[in-house]
Order: sequence, then C-alpha cells, then structure tokens
Amino acid sequence: MLNWNTIDTVLLDMDGTLLDLHFDNHFWLEYLPQRYADHHGQSLAWAKAEIYPLMQAKQGQLDWYCLDFWSRELSLPITALKREVAHLISLRPDADLFLQALQRAGKQVILITNAHRESLSLKMERVELMTYFQRLISSHDFGFPKEAQAFWQALQHEVPFDPERTLFIDDSLPILRAAREYGIAQLLAVRQPDSRGALRDTEEFDAVEEYAQLAGPLLSTPAA
Repeated sequence: MLNWNTIDTVLLDMDGTLLDLHFDNHFWLEYLPQRYADHHGQSLAWAKAEIYPLMQAKQGQLDWYCLDFWSRELSLPITALKREVAHLISLRPDADLFLQALQRAGKQVILITNAHRESLSLKMERVELMTYFQRLISSHDFGFPKEAQAFWQALQHEVPFDPERTLFIDDSLPILRAAREYGIAQLLAVRQPDSRGALRDTEEFDAVEEYAQLAGPLLSTPAA
C-alpha cells in the first residue's frame, strides 16, 4: 500500500493508464490497416503484412508515437481517421475518482504521455480530464520519448519535482524501467490496460488493479 504522506507529485500516463487502451489497439492493429487496405485496393492481410513490420521497427522511438510520421509514411490522414472511431475513447473505471482524490489531497499531478499533441487534444475533447492536472506534457514537446533518460531530464527542468517523493503510473514496463533508472521512487504498472485484453504479468512492478483502491486511502490522508 502506498504511503501518501511520502508523495508530493503524481506523474500519470494517459493511454492504457487513465484511458482504456482498447481505442489505440483497435485503431492501430485493425482500423488503420483496414483503411490502408481500402486505400490500396488490397486485402486486410496484405495491409497488416505491410504495416506491422514498420510499427515493430519504430517501437520505443518518438516516430512510433508521431501522427505526422505515420501520415507521411502511409499517405493517410491519421488524425482524421482517429476521429472516425473516437467514440471508442473512454476512461478506465474509477480513474476520475482517483484524479478527484489527488486534487482534494493537494498533490502536484502531471500528465506525461508519448501521445502526439493532436492525439492528446482529441482525447481531451472526448474525456473531461484537463482540470485535474497542473500540466499536460507530450514527449514530443521535448523531442524524446519517455523511454529515454533525456525525457526525464527535460521533464524535471520543465516541472520541478523530487523523484524520491514522486509516484509514477504507466502501463509500459520499459518506460517504468526508464523512470526507475532516473530515480523515481514509487512506480506502479497497470494490470489490464485494454479492457478487452488479458491480464498482464507486470513482472517486478506492483500493479494498479482498481483505481478506487488507490483513491480510498488518499481520501483519508490530510491535504498537503
């Protein structure tokens, strides 16, 4: 159990952490390949064989998260295509309850995401979250993904925080390991980022099962 008296700052990922990853998985793995297939007059299987290797080659790099890169690479309007399935964007259960509890407790709460600014804007249009954060930061602002130590150095320069009194929650194990390397003291993974996917082994990291379980103790902690 977290000791909220030792936490001043909470850094939160967006996709798969606060938002259900089903939207992103569906878009990148199914909807985009189908639209790419339609564009070229080919089969879905052909499109996946074309796109999936490109995605694998870019994983962990800033280009993987960059809508401008994929628009150029695939000659498709990625942001416009995302809007076509934007109804799938949704909060994870009780994520808003957790954010409200953090706000009442007076914590510094920062959203840090690898999502492109256009993707971030689209999701903020669909889900009311902006009022819970002091800052919304995209790794594209710094030119480095969260997997890189340069991101964390730039983040601390932009938003001063004490790594030893910081909690970071993310659904990506490589990103959590990068945060640990930087010195973030308290780390939580997400057991089921995609509500339609399987429970995951979060390996060496404790995991968020339900946000209500985090919010309960927080609400009983005196505000900072």
